Amino acid sequence: MFRFAHNNLNVLDLERSKKFYAEALNLHEVGGIDGGDEFKIVHLGDSFGSHHKLELKWIPNRTTPYDLGDNGVHVAFTTKNFAEAHALHEKMNCICHENKELGIYFIKDPDGYWIEIMPE
Repeated sequence: MFRFAHNNLNVLDLERSKKFYAEALNLHEVGGIDGGDEFKIVHLGDSFGSHHKLELKWIPNRTTPYDLGDNGVHVAFTTKNFAEAHALHEKMNCICHENKELGIYFIKDPDGYWIEIMPE
């Protein structure tokens, strides 16, 4: 009856975030909504044609970072080449937590959101 559509992240610098997600996760712009002076929404998709999108929402007049508080909500991605992904994220210096027992790690985006990386 329902199909998962997207996760939304509010971002302070849209271009910086788009660059990060392109480099770190190979996500590219696949659509969005231009709200003029009020907001801009960019939908990012993967190269596999997944239905689920990552939605970045940018408010032009916002100048202070978002307070993420103790919110543990995160987005998770799988990869066929875990070692290659880990090396890339080490080079980018964006790994913020690693759980070797579970075989996963987290990267942090420019706004402080955590993204889980796990093997397929």
